[in-house]
Formats: sequence, C-alpha cells, structure tokens
Amino acid sequence: MRKANKQRDQRDHPPWPLEQRPGFLIRRLHQIHVALFQEACSTFEITPLQYSLLSALAQRGTADQTTLAADIALDRTTTTGALKRLAARHLVERAVNHEDRRARACRLTSAGVALLAKIEAPARDAHRATIARLSKADQTRFIALMQRIVADHAGRTGDADGVD
Repeated sequence: MRKANKQRDQRDHPPWPLEQRPGFLIRRLHQIHVALFQEACSTFEITPLQYSLLSALAQRGTADQTTLAADIALDRTTTTGALKRLAARHLVERAVNHEDRRARACRLTSAGVALLAKIEAPARDAHRATIARLSKADQTRFIALMQRIVADHAGRTGDADGVD
C-alpha cells in the first residue's frame, strides 16, 4: 500500500526542477556572490561575513556581540567566532563590558578602520558585479524585492549560512 501511495505522489507531484526553486536559486546566487567577492577582495583575506561585521562596527562605533549578531542576521556563536578571528588579526578590539562582565564591547581598531577603507571599493565592485547583467531598473527592482522578502521574514534566522 505504501509503495502505491508513493508512486501516486510522484505522479501527482513530480520533482520540482532546481532552476525553478527560489531556495536553490538564492543559494546559487550566494555562491556566485561569494566567488565574485573573493576574486575582488582576496588580497585582504576577509570573508563577506567579516566584511559585514567590520561595516556594522564602522556604523555603530562600539557594539556588543549580540547586537552585532542581530545587525548581520547571524547567531551569536558564529558572530563571536568571526569577531575572535578579526581580533586575532588586530582589526577588532573585544573588551570586557564593565556593566556585564560576560559581554564584550567591540570596536574597530585603527588597523580595522584602515582595512575597511581599502576594501570598500573592491567589495562594492563585487556587489555590483553580482547583479551587473540586470538593467539598472531591474537591479533596483531586484534589491527592493529582496529587501521586502527579508523584511517579511525578519524574525527568522538560521545557522546554516554562517560560514566564515
């Protein structure tokens, strides 16, 4: 009986082609962007995640790790690991928070500020290259649609994309 139901399900619901699946396409687009980012920014030895952290710190000045994790939509453990690697390179300072000794107050070091200034143009080039084959109108529309989808799912985060 189970085999008959499975065969009927396969007839009624044939496999969904990969090139029509939003999740598959988003993952592929992410892979493409990471490759473009690495090509443009490899001399800096910074991942897109680390670039996001440096950028978030530049905007905030000082922030705790939980706030930074929320800013870049990642879990605190992955964010903390990335911050530790940036601190080991003297790009970020992680000081114990005097009000909560379990928390760390993070800020860019002068080396972090300098690196961010150098990487900004090639990183932007990588972002532009990701969508370069779209018309300017389609680029604007695509970004607006992504922002809408992200806003609609703002409470959802995942650990799977935290590769650093």
